[in-house]
Amino acid sequence: MREIFAGMPWWVKWVAVPVIALVVFGGLIASVVGFVIGLLFKVLIFVALVGGLIYVVRKFITGSSSRSDW
Repeated sequence: MREIFAGMPWWVKWVAVPVIALVVFGGLIASVVGFVIGLLFKVLIFVALVGGLIYVVRKFITGSSSRSDW
């Protein structure tokens, strides 16, 4: 394979081959990137909801224990 590319001009190695790869595998690359971004977004939403739940529960527990002290 190296022998084949050794005789080619620089623009074939650095322009044409990557463009062909993007055309052929572009849909696959886009779907993988979309899946990863969607997964990260869902993880962030999950972390925010769990953090909010912990905040509300701690506020409720702190508020109810201080009322019982009266």
